[in-house]
Amino acid sequence: MKKTRDYGTAWRILRPQSITDQIFIKAQRIRTLEEKKVSKIDEDITGEYIGIVNYCVIAMMQLDTTNETPFELNADHVERLFDEKAHETKELMFAKNHDYGEAWRDMRISSLTDLILMKLLRVKQIEDNKGQTLASEGVKANYQDMLNYAVFALIKLGVK
Repeated sequence: MKKTRDYGTAWRILRPQSITDQIFIKAQRIRTLEEKKVSKIDEDITGEYIGIVNYCVIAMMQLDTTNETPFELNADHVERLFDEKAHETKELMFAKNHDYGEAWRDMRISSLTDLILMKLLRVKQIEDNKGQTLASEGVKANYQDMLNYAVFALIKLGVK
């Protein structure tokens, strides 16, 4: 929301595929840092996971727009939309945690990164298929899962 207040809703220009690629860039950087154990720029993976969370919410907001939706949206309206998508995804997380017994707590952070990358590859394939699926949950569900995996990683990293 701070960036929205600084920049407006410049992110509205991004097509869904571009948002998916932004998330991919962040997840790929995390994986690279996990493997190489050295960063040449002074930014740790925490910021990348936070970026994944934010871009997933942005993606879900973009999915709900039409050609008539203006590019510049009021910051208060964006905050309501952001909170709505975050709350909906949090409720999904609670439901899945119940059913899976919070298995994520015993997972490695690198596995969460890999799951995000796998979901990204699924989303890319769905996008390439123009949204047509035979058996999958669809793009929004994959964004929600990626958001939740990123939150789990942040919790495991000790971010509050």
